[in-house]
Amino acid sequence: MSMNDREASTYELAVEVLVVGAGACGCTAALAARGEGAQVMVLERDAAPSGNTALSGGQIPAAGSRLQKLAGINDAAQILEEDLRTKAKGLSNQEVVKQVAGASGSTIDWLVEEHGVPLSCISNFIYPGHTVPHMHASPSRFGAEILASLLKAVYAEGIDLVTSARVVDLYRDRSDRISGVRVQRPAGVFEDLGCRTLILACNGYGGNPEMVKKYIPEMAAAHYHGHPSNEGDAIRWGEALGASLADMGSFQGHGAVCTPHNIHLGWPVITEGGIQVNRSGLRFSNENEGYSEQALHVIRQRDHVAWTVWDQRCEDIAAQMHSHQAAMEAGAIRQYESLVGLSSFIGCDEATLQETCERVESMCRGEVECPWGRSFESHPPLVSPYYVAKVQGALFHTQGGLEVDQYARVLRSDGSPFDNLFAGGGAARGFSGPADWGYLSGSGLLSATVLGRFAGASAAKLVAANRTSSL
Repeated sequence: MSMNDREASTYELAVEVLVVGAGACGCTAALAARGEGAQVMVLERDAAPSGNTALSGGQIPAAGSRLQKLAGINDAAQILEEDLRTKAKGLSNQEVVKQVAGASGSTIDWLVEEHGVPLSCISNFIYPGHTVPHMHASPSRFGAEILASLLKAVYAEGIDLVTSARVVDLYRDRSDRISGVRVQRPAGVFEDLGCRTLILACNGYGGNPEMVKKYIPEMAAAHYHGHPSNEGDAIRWGEALGASLADMGSFQGHGAVCTPHNIHLGWPVITEGGIQVNRSGLRFSNENEGYSEQALHVIRQRDHVAWTVWDQRCEDIAAQMHSHQAAMEAGAIRQYESLVGLSSFIGCDEATLQETCERVESMCRGEVECPWGRSFESHPPLVSPYYVAKVQGALFHTQGGLEVDQYARVLRSDGSPFDNLFAGGGAARGFSGPADWGYLSGSGLLSATVLGRFAGASAAKLVAANRTSSL
C-alpha cells in the first residue's frame, strides 16, 4: 500500500463523492450525499455487500425518534449522550458524542420515513448501560435485513454501486487533498478513479491478525466474529497521510458466542437473569456489566470457555433475535429439566452447581450481595427447565480508528481536518474510549448510520461550495 501524488485534472473519470465500503455506513453516507444533490459512487471490495452490518444484531440506539414517541418511550438526546459518556467513563470524544446523540433520533426518522428501513422500538428489555429503551431494530433483529433495505434505497436513488472493486491506494495532489483512488478489479486489473471528496466507510482492522496482535494483544488468539475483509485499510491509509489515530486498543467483544458453532446467543439470556459459570460450575464475573467486556472474562477461564445458563422466561425474549434462533437450530443450545443433566453437560460437580444456583436465588431475594456487584433483584430466580450453551469470548469489531470531528472530517495528527477526507463507522474512532468496557450496545451501528450521514452531508456540501466558488 502506497500514497502517491496525482493531480485531479489527470483522471479520465472522476466523481464528486466517492465512498469506500457498502455496509451501513457507506450506504447511509451515499444516501445523505445524494440527498444534498451530489453525484455519488460507492466502491465495494466484495462481490456482494455484506461486512459487519450483515453479521450484526441489526439494532441502532437513538433518542427522541418519532417511533419512540409513538411507542410511549420518553427519551431524549441528553439521556443517550450521558449513557454513552458513562459507559466510556468520559474517555471518548465528548463533542462528537454530543453531536451523534443529538442527531440519532432524526437519523432514525430519516432512515424509516425517507428510505424505508424497517425499524421499530425494542421495549421488552434493556441492554446494560441503557437507562431507557434506546434500541431501534429490524423485525428479525438481524443486520442483513437492515443492509438489504439500505442497498434497496441506494439503488432507488440511482447511486452507482460497484462491487468487486477493492481500493488499494489513495492519491493526493500538491495541496494534500485526496484526488482519487486506485481500484483493483477481478483478474488483477487496476483502474484509477478521481474524486472531489472521499468517504472511508470500510470498517476497522478486526480481520487483520497482525494489527489485532499489535493493538489488542489480549484478543490475538480469540475467535474473530466479524467480516474477514475488515483488514484495516482505512487505518493504514490514514497513517500514511499523517492522520490522527485514537483508542486503537478499543474493541467490541462478545461473551456468549457458542462453540464450536460460532453463533452468538441473544443477550437477553443474561439481562433477564441468566448466569455464566466456568468448568467448575462457579460464577466468575458480573455477567450483566456488558457483553463486550464479558468476552475477556470468558477467555480468562480454564480452556477459555464458559457455560451460559438461563430459563424459559429469558428464552422467550432472546428467541426474537435471528442469531439466537440460528444457535437453537444448530443444536448449540441444550435444555435440561434438572441441575443433574445440566452439571453433566458442563462436566462440573452437581453440588457445586447447586450451591451456585442457590446463591443466585438468595441474591434475587436480596439476602446476599453478588461479589462482583451484579443486582439480581429485578428478576425472579431461574427455574426448570434450564437452557445452556457452551460459549467462548470473541472479537466482533475494533473501536479504535481515524479521529474525526463532529462533521466526520478526518483529523491530522495536529488536530486540523483534512480538506476532503471523511470517515465513519468502524473506520473512525468509536464512542467506547480506550478499552472493551466502554462499548455501549449498538454503538457500532450508531456510528455507521449517524457518522455516515454526517460524512455524506459534509462531503456533498463541500462539493456544492466548490461548485459555487468556481462559477
